[in-house]
Amino acid sequence: MEKILKTKRKIRFQDCDPFNHLNNSKYLEYFLNAREDQIAEQYNLDVFKYMQETGLSWVVASNQISYIKPAITMETVLIESQLIQYSENLLQVEMKMWNENETELKAILWIKFIPYNIQTKKSANHSDDLMKLFQSVVVPIEESIFENRYLETIQKLKTRIHAQL
Repeated sequence: MEKILKTKRKIRFQDCDPFNHLNNSKYLEYFLNAREDQIAEQYNLDVFKYMQETGLSWVVASNQISYIKPAITMETVLIESQLIQYSENLLQVEMKMWNENETELKAILWIKFIPYNIQTKKSANHSDDLMKLFQSVVVPIEESIFENRYLETIQKLKTRIHAQL
């Protein structure tokens, strides 16, 4: 089972600002839509179907995002996501947006999700089956501070590019 999931998307005109850059708020939509598709395809977990069957879904508790390079109108980007931390009542996902050949980082995002029971309207705990899935796909990272992870990622990218030269 893949742990780092990747999806290509085309940046659409209607999502861009007058400079032809992807609007800041639209990054979150691209990231969330890609993650939703990725987990449905790779883990056979359709979040809407799961919600209908169990009453459990996830709400966004927080986002931390850094915009590095603009994504531009009609550009194909690669969106990568991975589960970096989980518990009974939390998921933390790291997502990156790259240019199509993964040589230019556009943005990095940490997003925290909390399981939520739509019937009781309260936070909930993950089932044993979900905990097993999370255990099998988690890619733990050492860095616990977003800004440090961002700097580490940029440094690794620079090192990789210099090695290719």
